[in-house]
Amino acid sequence: MGIYLNPDNENFKDILRREIYVDKTEMISVINHFIDTDNKYVCVSRPRRFGKTIAGNMLCAYYSKGCDSRELFTPYKIAKSPDFETKLNKYNVIKIDVNSEYQAADNKENLLSDITKMVRSELTAEFPSVELEETDTLPRCILKIYAATKAKFIIILDEYDVLVREQVSEKLFNEYLSFLNGLFKSDTLRPAIVLAYLTGILPVVRDKIQSKLNNFREYTILNANELAEYIGFTSDEVKSLCEKYKIDFEECKRWYDGYHQNGFEIYNPESVIMSIQEKNFSSYWGKTSTYEAIAERIRQNFAGTKEDVIKMLSGESVDVNVTRYMNTMNSFTTRGDLFTYLIHLGYLAYDHVMYDEGTCRIPNKEVRGEWFNAIEANNDYAVTNQIIQSSKELLAQTIRRNSDAVAKALDVSHIHVTSNRSYNNEDALQSAIYLAFIYALNRYTVIKEMTTGKGFADVVFIPFVPNYPAMIIELKRNGSAETALTQIREKKYFDSLSNYSGNLLFVGINYDEESKTHDCKIEEFVK
Repeated sequence: MGIYLNPDNENFKDILRREIYVDKTEMISVINHFIDTDNKYVCVSRPRRFGKTIAGNMLCAYYSKGCDSRELFTPYKIAKSPDFETKLNKYNVIKIDVNSEYQAADNKENLLSDITKMVRSELTAEFPSVELEETDTLPRCILKIYAATKAKFIIILDEYDVLVREQVSEKLFNEYLSFLNGLFKSDTLRPAIVLAYLTGILPVVRDKIQSKLNNFREYTILNANELAEYIGFTSDEVKSLCEKYKIDFEECKRWYDGYHQNGFEIYNPESVIMSIQEKNFSSYWGKTSTYEAIAERIRQNFAGTKEDVIKMLSGESVDVNVTRYMNTMNSFTTRGDLFTYLIHLGYLAYDHVMYDEGTCRIPNKEVRGEWFNAIEANNDYAVTNQIIQSSKELLAQTIRRNSDAVAKALDVSHIHVTSNRSYNNEDALQSAIYLAFIYALNRYTVIKEMTTGKGFADVVFIPFVPNYPAMIIELKRNGSAETALTQIREKKYFDSLSNYSGNLLFVGINYDEESKTHDCKIEEFVK
């Protein structure tokens, strides 16, 4: 039993001692199928605080020869699996938290030689009959041990990508490439490795590291496949927690949901747990991260970036090409690269459409707050920030039925969501509505073209907090606001709000293409 070689199960024990623990042990059965197969090289990438390290500690506790974890796992789901006993504490495990080692290093340029020295020392103690020399690299040590004893190893590297994200010196980076290459691309060493499990925020870097790690099967936030439900909380798990701790599930969903993976709704686990413990919904993830990651990237302002950011702030999704980004910190050449990076960090959610096509959006209320902070700190988005700040007052004026204030606000927001070519189309008009009512996203569920009564209402705002009226908005071009109101009444758009009881506001809006101005009429209806 050592620090790096065959660790004990204390880290996972600490996790199980927590007041709130969600059983993810069935993940072990999935990983068991990878052992000593062509799929034995696995890389799992997710945003911070999504449970990557917890999963790594769980796997270490299960596989490591340095402990007996039978009783530890007996109360949990994995114990019911037919293969539970077959691989339990049967392997030599080398586990390295690359981020912790990097942050603690006195001389970061010596990081890899220091790690090698410490692991080699533990290997020497564990296998005294094998002569390991001070000049032996870690792959060489493992190869010597395998040749002499046929001992096989599982290697777990947590936060493998820290040297990419920290943008270390070229010398250290190249040494790291050699380190990875020696461990995972040697046909000679391959029989000695039964499983390699890497975690990180970024997937495998494609420009230089990919040639070293192209044998890895990747499970990313873009495509999590069969591991989707094990990193992060699923909707069913969050619903059970909310019922147990008497937390409003719908409000929890608005704050922390929004990531779709392989048919699952995935929540940020750190934030869900903190909201339960604090009994308050807030931006907990933001307290361990920083909006500067957003602000730094959107300052690059590639073609189309600002327009798409405004659309996403307004609650819309935008097209994104996730296939070009090289997964490095210096390969941003398009808005697609920028958005893909923010998807991996969790600041955007990705929805696969078909083939290589997909869209991205701001996933939830918690992350939306980080975007607002980033916009406020970015001078290039000063006008957008002004609209955001004005949106709260606009909502108040709408509820007061101040139609003139609504029309003027739409005049401003329409300018900032459209180009001259698209200024007069229906999508642009709807986008102007979303942008002008950004603040309403903190109070309302917004539904575009909702099926209502005898047709489709252009935009419907349904409140999820008390004392706010629902709003049905109908849009016209080159007509009149009164005509829009008449359509709401005659087509009985309000009939579909069967579960809503309270005040309704009918909001008719007309856009005049010639003057490029709006007029608005608002009336109240008690349902």
